[in-house]
Amino acid sequence: MQDPNPLPWGAQDRYQAHFIVRKNVGSSAKNYTAKTSLVTQGHFGSKVVTKVEWNGYGDLTTKLNSDNELNEMITKQSIKDATIYVEPTDTAVRIRGKWDNHIAFGITQELFEIYDRIAGHIKSV
Repeated sequence: MQDPNPLPWGAQDRYQAHFIVRKNVGSSAKNYTAKTSLVTQGHFGSKVVTKVEWNGYGDLTTKLNSDNELNEMITKQSIKDATIYVEPTDTAVRIRGKWDNHIAFGITQELFEIYDRIAGHIKSV
């Protein structure tokens, strides 16, 4: 008997923008790993971000947590856009958000400014 609802295979309708900061992190890769931890208020569609904290190791996390203006900018974003990951690769550090479908995919001017500010902190560490 054939399954009437087969699982989709092949290319999925999911996109993700990666902002790459060229920096050779060498053996200190874990010092360039950070993720936002969001404090929220409300339920379901009315849930809003009230506070942002960065989880990670090293000087980068310390700088991101002490940048009050950056964290204020992030609190004005949706929950999905306020979830930001910073991850090192071999020759660079990647800044990214969550996956989106083709309709919701895009970067606003405010989100670009947030990523640009994070990139400045990465370069200064």
